[in-house]
Amino acid sequence: MFKVVIVGGGSAGWMCAAGLVGVLPRSQYHVTLIESDEIGTVGVGEATLPSLKDFNDLLGIDESQFMRETRATFKLGIEFREWDLPGDRYVHPFGSFGQLWGGIEFQHHWTRARQRGLNPARFEAYSCAIRACERNAFEFPDSQFTRSTHYAYAYHFDASLYADYLRRWAIGRGVQRVEGQVTGVALHPESGNVATLTLKSGARIEGDLFIDCSGFRSLLLGQTLGSEWQDWSHWLPCDRALAVPSERTGELTPYTRSTAQKGGWIWRIPLQHRTGNGYVFSSRFLSEEDARETLLGQLDGKALAEPKLLRFRAGRRVHAWKRNCVGIGLASGFLEPLESTSIFLIQRAIQDLLRLMPVRAVGEPADPRLSNEFNRRSDALYERIRDFLILHYVANRRSGQPLWDHVRAQELPASLQHKMRLFEARGHVPYYKDGFFSRDSWLAVLFGQGLRPAAYDRLADAVPLAQLDGKMRELLDRVHGHVEQMRPHSEVIEHYCSEEPAVRQVASL
Repeated sequence: MFKVVIVGGGSAGWMCAAGLVGVLPRSQYHVTLIESDEIGTVGVGEATLPSLKDFNDLLGIDESQFMRETRATFKLGIEFREWDLPGDRYVHPFGSFGQLWGGIEFQHHWTRARQRGLNPARFEAYSCAIRACERNAFEFPDSQFTRSTHYAYAYHFDASLYADYLRRWAIGRGVQRVEGQVTGVALHPESGNVATLTLKSGARIEGDLFIDCSGFRSLLLGQTLGSEWQDWSHWLPCDRALAVPSERTGELTPYTRSTAQKGGWIWRIPLQHRTGNGYVFSSRFLSEEDARETLLGQLDGKALAEPKLLRFRAGRRVHAWKRNCVGIGLASGFLEPLESTSIFLIQRAIQDLLRLMPVRAVGEPADPRLSNEFNRRSDALYERIRDFLILHYVANRRSGQPLWDHVRAQELPASLQHKMRLFEARGHVPYYKDGFFSRDSWLAVLFGQGLRPAAYDRLADAVPLAQLDGKMRELLDRVHGHVEQMRPHSEVIEHYCSEEPAVRQVASL
């Protein structure tokens, strides 16, 4: 048996355990997870990206049961308020804008129509997901709706309940949970690999591959193996977050809300039983007391606890896989939760690890090509997400506020400079065959924060103007007509998360 040892629970640890035991042959791999009830978890990541549905589907998890047990709601995107000018708002949808015509991306047709005086509707109007967010509506994607513009959905959920749910699921399928704190790490004298963990109880745990899910401590990858930390706080200066739950009031919105503030931004995440709130801010530009006062003053309902302070730095470990240790979650890196990437980064690391999982016999040297490829994928993913997050901060006109003036004036990564200049010149945006975020995600932020291209792809001129005008009007009518058929989000949640199977079946038709 190839022995895999996971250090740490929480969302990262139990997602990892569930992914391994749910996919790998149990006759060849034995999975042990070490966690201590005395060590708390960060408990962030209540908003997710659509890829989490793929992860749950991979494990064969029943969606309605998962949503019921984690008090989840659906999420079609993120609403950004005042990230450019006071009173402004836009939605980053989980879906496309318009359609490809003649193999040309929609933003080029829209820009051409605007420059040629056709007076198209606002760019955001050509998105089913945005229109649904504006109406607090939801429907499961199917061919009827995707004939207009494609969209997907994610979830808001209670992260602690999700970890508990996966704990039960994974243990029921053979994961061995060991209660205890790691107090000692022994390395192999020749290879330098992690060989044995000693627990507070005196117990010793041996393994072939160790997965570090110990959070910001990075007990194995950082402290023991010395994987260097690459600091990105000069680009992403927010280093604190205050989180507080509140009573749920008002409509159950199918989107996360992010509202820019003078020292950072405030999130709002609607769950079935409560609302999650938090203030992400930079301690260089705002005190913790001022952040606390602002956060509590903007709650929709009564606070259910005292705000919890989290300290962090934006960055990542240079080597996410070093020797026989893989860091997953906060042990490997952290990018602020602006675009709900925390759980996504955990999921992607698990999926990459599953593809590259060692199959060697015990005692044989590990194949360095596996760890090299894992690190290459991790590097590309972190850097692409980093650029996308920085874009939100630099594309703003909040003049006279120290944080926002600072981020606007900073020197950008060369990769982001190239992307922004290419869009400004010709309307092109990044496309990653294997990466994140999508073209439409970039378009949502670029257009949403007031940036417009000077020109468009010249191939768009192949469509006659009269035909283009007709196609855009028809598309707009179809988007609005399809969204009008959607049900209120709260109604879908009430029926789909019911414990009655007959009700769930009718709700999903």
